[in-house]
Amino acid sequence: MNERIVSVRDGLFSIQVAEAGTGQPVLYLHGELPPPAWHPWMEDLASGYRLVAPQHPGFGRSTGLEHLDDILDLAIYYLDFLETLDLDSIDLIGDSFGGMLAAEIAALAPDHVRRLVLVAPHGLWLDDTPTLDIFGVSAVELHQIAWADPEGTIARQFAPGTGTDEEVRRAWLERMRSLAAAGKFMWPIADKGLRKRIHRIKAPTLLLWGERDRIIPTAYAALFREKIARSEVVVIPDAGHLPLIEQPGPSVDALRRFLSGSI
Repeated sequence: MNERIVSVRDGLFSIQVAEAGTGQPVLYLHGELPPPAWHPWMEDLASGYRLVAPQHPGFGRSTGLEHLDDILDLAIYYLDFLETLDLDSIDLIGDSFGGMLAAEIAALAPDHVRRLVLVAPHGLWLDDTPTLDIFGVSAVELHQIAWADPEGTIARQFAPGTGTDEEVRRAWLERMRSLAAAGKFMWPIADKGLRKRIHRIKAPTLLLWGERDRIIPTAYAALFREKIARSEVVVIPDAGHLPLIEQPGPSVDALRRFLSGSI
């Protein structure tokens, strides 16, 4: 994995980017909480693709959040980001908030997206099945809700309060910064008009969900499936809201089969 800082719009944005692999370019857009720059599942997928994983403006070491007002601004910024990296026809993976963003990009610029993967995305709303208000729960509560097995080996690596006092303090500050950045695009609910634009998505789409997702229930998989013409749902057993991390084996297998055109 290589990491670098990319300048977008003549330095208006300074973006932390991790990437690895060669071949068909795949852009991964992370979710609303502070992500590690690189996950083990990414290394697996990058063995057959060029995987590019930027941090959104306002996350990690990426700057420029003050130049964006709403989710459409952010989607258009990503079109500039793709132009900066000379990426044209991409496969696009979006996770949670990143899924909402990926859907907006695919709707705004359908010719740029070859295949689309939405991993338990925000962006739509059901009155009788509301999504979790992630801004209204503590880090400890969110940890218990996010995972199918919050005491499992993988989940424990992300448990709040893990590490030295300095690491815990730094993690708390990064969480607050990330939630503030995400709130600019998601608060009070992450329904910002995608329903009016989602019909423009033309790319074959994989909707990847954890079977035990309590943040965005699987009822939303059916709703996205209804709204996106060329879409299929894959539900990962024994996974919560983070199937790529909690169950990387079957999740990456589903990604590979979809990106290769097998499903």
